[in-house]
Amino acid sequence: MTSIMMEVLGGLIAVLVVLGVIEAWRIRYHLRRIPIRVHVNGTRGKSSVTRLIAAGLREGGFRTCAKTTGTLPRMIMPDGWEVPVYRPAKANIIEQRRIISVAAANEAKVLVIECMALQPELQWLTEDRFVKATHGVITNARADHLDVMGPGEEDVAWALCGMVPRRGKLYTAEEDWLDVFGKVCDDRKTELIPVTPEEKTQITAADTSGFTYWEHPENIALALKVCQELGVERQTALEGMWKAQPDPGAMTEHEIAFFGRELMFVNGFAANDPESTERIWDMARERYASRSRKILVFNCRSDRPDRSKQLGESYAMWAPADRVVLMGTGTYIFAKYAVKGGVNSEHFVFAEDYPVNEIFELIVGLIGKSGLVMGVGNIGGPGLELVNYFRNRESPREVA
Repeated sequence: MTSIMMEVLGGLIAVLVVLGVIEAWRIRYHLRRIPIRVHVNGTRGKSSVTRLIAAGLREGGFRTCAKTTGTLPRMIMPDGWEVPVYRPAKANIIEQRRIISVAAANEAKVLVIECMALQPELQWLTEDRFVKATHGVITNARADHLDVMGPGEEDVAWALCGMVPRRGKLYTAEEDWLDVFGKVCDDRKTELIPVTPEEKTQITAADTSGFTYWEHPENIALALKVCQELGVERQTALEGMWKAQPDPGAMTEHEIAFFGRELMFVNGFAANDPESTERIWDMARERYASRSRKILVFNCRSDRPDRSKQLGESYAMWAPADRVVLMGTGTYIFAKYAVKGGVNSEHFVFAEDYPVNEIFELIVGLIGKSGLVMGVGNIGGPGLELVNYFRNRESPREVA
């Protein structure tokens, strides 16, 4: 290498170092302008809890910005207005820097931000280099994304701890892996504040009645815990949460009267680990026990074979549906493991790669006079399309 090339290379390295120093300074500058930073992580409910905390704090008088990754990435401004997060390419944790700068520019005193990383090292990087949270939140730790955070559920708990803040506070509704969280909190000089089982049971029917969608009591209890710790009274925070716009993947109900058939569709697509999915299926069966036919719709993804395998194995042990519709891609994986678990193959109706209008017609043909239909597995792709299809046809009157 010639001396000229060495000088050019040295100059480029120097420029990159200077740019890196400037960027680090800019991040610190923006963070200093946002004194309260709440970093939300977990297997299920991250987006919902992010929205709930932000809404409760906003109602309590805090100038708050929030960012969810969720079904559709959104930034929520201090007045509650939502702005889509523009992504020129695939999702990248670097977008969190942009969110922080926008929050600072809007003079937010609180930023509630959902962790968007799956890989354990990127969860740590997001927290340690970008967010530097004052308050961390882990909703729960369950067996999902095992190809990245696994192989087991305990590994998921350790992976989620990558975003535990240093010298801050960590709130969680998790019960099974508190020992893991405790070890990491001790290492990072952070206070662990779990939501107790008693606090979860204190969420009453009156508390949940104010929501326009299904919200899990533990999510409400966790969000209330954070808001109260920051000085917002329980009722004030709760009233703010009732006003919050739900995530597009939130559990909603859509009742349709269609040529003499009564159909209740429950959107549970955002639940995609076995424990959560079985739980909401049992809730729906109990809530609509009078419905004569009960149909499950699993939206499968060929790029998530581990999830399809888990759900297929798990479904074999659930209270059965009358029929199971398999949509999306890679549906044979789910069916293979469910059949291995003892489910009759004739139980399944395959609708792989069907357009949503054909899936709708297929479902209507299965329900008889009165049916419960619940979508689970994955909200992405045709899952959200099917939700919108049902929502747009919701009517108290029979469709003529």
